[in-house]
Amino acid sequence: MIEQIFDKKQKMIISRQILESLKEWFEVDESREKYISESAGQVFIAAKENDKYTGFLCLKVTGKDTVEIAVMGVLKEYQRKGVGRQLFEKAKAVSTYSGYSFMQVKTVQMGKYADYDKTNLFYISCGFKEFEVFPLLWDENNPCQVYVMSLK
Repeated sequence: MIEQIFDKKQKMIISRQILESLKEWFEVDESREKYISESAGQVFIAAKENDKYTGFLCLKVTGKDTVEIAVMGVLKEYQRKGVGRQLFEKAKAVSTYSGYSFMQVKTVQMGKYADYDKTNLFYISCGFKEFEVFPLLWDENNPCQVYVMSLK
């Protein structure tokens, strides 16, 4: 089941539970804590199965016409089973309904790390298009790939 969560405390509990189980992707404590604290004020979509939250996605407004997938996480045992796609589809529907024209997402550029290549391929399969690479936005070992899509 995919649902939108509105309670700030619940958003933080869910994001903490999932991000702390994915420390190989969210290994920097300060960054992980920032994602968790910022999730409270963002559009928050969660996946739930049998009273257990299995994934979530947060959207942040980056312009009057644009939202960004700020963070997304799916428990390992639920990855590659459609949970991420369902979260994305709900996020896209909420964004479109809210009147946004574009959605963007940032990840590490394709070709740097196998795990991030899977992430890139996921976003491409959702319909995102390569927009720009910022080689030093994060650091030289993690060039930032920006993907965008039209919601209209």
